[in-house]
Amino acid sequence: MTKTLVVLAAVSGLTMSTALAQTPASPNPAPATPLANSNTGNSQIVESQASDEWLASKLKGATVVGSDDQKVGDIVDILLDKSGQVKAFIVGVGGILGFGAKVIAIDMTQFHEMPAANGNKEQLKVAMTKEQLNDAADFKPLPGLATTTGAAPTGSRPAGSQPVAPPR
Repeated sequence: MTKTLVVLAAVSGLTMSTALAQTPASPNPAPATPLANSNTGNSQIVESQASDEWLASKLKGATVVGSDDQKVGDIVDILLDKSGQVKAFIVGVGGILGFGAKVIAIDMTQFHEMPAANGNKEQLKVAMTKEQLNDAADFKPLPGLATTTGAAPTGSRPAGSQPVAPPR
């Protein structure tokens, strides 16, 4: 659960930093609105979860069943677009206890919620069989994002600049 929150916070931070970096500064900034007016009409604050909404912490690990009502995999991650909307659920298919599982991305619109029944948790259903999912193309995430430390890599400097000795 902590890993999910960290990933979502990192994605949100990256999205916000990109948006802020591209937003031109306004010459006359608008006056700040006081936070004391946190009424229920404020669209920036969500006070509660609706019955038709899922928390990412509950979605991750959810069982996915195929068109034959047999388990085909589990949700292992969530793919978001730049606007923060869910684009796809990343599903681990096959493998034993998560080892050797194939990872595929399925468009969010292909899932249908199956209510909890017979002691089972809520599940998500797709209109595909395990064989079809095994034949699907693997999901290829981007390689790990580079971290920024604020320091230039050793040996690099702006073109035309003189080398500078390190501080002692």
